[in-house]
Formats: sequence, structure tokens, C-alpha cells
Amino acid sequence: MKVIILCGGKGTRLREETDVRPKPLVQIGNRPILWHIMKIYAHYGYKDFILSLGYKGNMIKEYFLNYEVMNNNCTIQLGIHNKIQFHGNHEEENWNVTLVDTGGDAQTGARIKRVEEHIDGDSFMVTYGDGVGNIDIKKLVKFHESYGKIGTVTGVHPSSRFGDLIIKDNVVKKFHEKAQVGEGLINGGFFVFNKAFLKYLKEEDDCILEKGPLEKLTSEGQLTSYVHDDFWQCVDTYRELELLNSLWRSSRIPWKVW
Repeated sequence: MKVIILCGGKGTRLREETDVRPKPLVQIGNRPILWHIMKIYAHYGYKDFILSLGYKGNMIKEYFLNYEVMNNNCTIQLGIHNKIQFHGNHEEENWNVTLVDTGGDAQTGARIKRVEEHIDGDSFMVTYGDGVGNIDIKKLVKFHESYGKIGTVTGVHPSSRFGDLIIKDNVVKKFHEKAQVGEGLINGGFFVFNKAFLKYLKEEDDCILEKGPLEKLTSEGQLTSYVHDDFWQCVDTYRELELLNSLWRSSRIPWKVW
């Protein structure tokens, strides 16, 4: 099953970092938050990634193009092209990473639609490139399959500024994006969709995943919520980045499932 990670936003509320790099490359410890997200999925056996790029997307391409050299010791023979001998191995074996430029101004729904040609199989996963959690991805997938609905969103509990979910019997009844004051569950990303969901999306820049498509899915009773009661945190502000870095430096790293 492919895992689409939305990496194209400009991260305007984190300008201290995003003026010089895309938000998915903002570091927790000495690794980009994107790496942490991918490690969560890979731990559960999902290693086939599609990165939907936009703002400063070339920096993400460069990160992966240089990954082997930057994460292994190596011997380079000068004067002979591509003559590099690597010593040892890093832990990220068998990751397949497809890097797709989906435009500088596209919204989240358009970014998914524009990678459609790279999606095979009957279902796929989607998450944001700025949030981590100790979510059991295998349980999430089994939950999605057990309900037979088109989509599943992971509902989380932090006090925050994101999409409120109202749920009855694990089916989403109302989806309000970015409510100013909210209680209870919010949209934590970590979606699972059947391929039929692609018909709800369009390639135009203004297609926002969290508005028309998810609202329509909700009105049809086709969106379930997998409730995650444990740790989840996004990086939307510098304070939140500092929080995750302080946890990384401590003995308590709640999202480190690998």
C-alpha cells in the first residue's frame, strides 16, 4: 500500500525555519520530521512512499538523492564517475521514495490527485508532512478495512486549531475544518482511503482535501474515524518544534515506535 505524504505547504506560521527549508525538512534531533514520519510507517512494514512536493521541493529531492552518501561511510574514487564504495548500511533499507512536484500553489486535495498515476492497488494512505504520533498503522489499516467505507481519518485529542470531528459509532457525522475553539477529537491526518476516493478530488489548485472532498465523504456516511488516544503532535509553530526536540533529547520519545 502506497503512503502519500503531503510535503508542499509553505509553513507560514513557522517562518523561523521555513524561510530557508520546506517544513518537512525541519529537524527533530538531527533528522527531518519527514524522516520521523516515514520511520513510523516503515516500522509497520509500509515502505512505499510518494512525496507530494511543492514549496522548496528541490531541497527534499536533494535530501534523498544524497541520502546514501550522507548516511554511510564511503570511499570515492576521484576521476571515475559514480565510483563510490559504501561501508556499512543504514537502517532505511528497501524504502521506495517517489518524489513528485505537484506545484507551488496547490492545495492538499490537488496534491493527492496529481500523484494518482503512482497509486496502485485498491487503497492507499495519506498523511501530513508535519505531524508525528505513536499510531499503530497496522491496526489503523485493519480498522479501515473492517468498516468497508471509502475513507478513514485518525482522530486525536490535543487542544489545537485543526478540523473538529463529530463521530457516532465510529462514523464521522460532521467535519469542521480549523475551528477556532474546539474540544474533543480533531483531524490528526494518518488517513486510509479506498482508490474510489480519487473521484472526489480534482487537479485544480483550489481542491482542499479537508473541505469539499472530506465533507462530501462525510455527508455520504463514507468516512470513519480511527480514534487514537495516545501521543500525537504536529509542528505548526516554533514552540511545538521545541517541544518535540526537548522530548527527543529526553528518555521519553513517545512517537519513536521503531
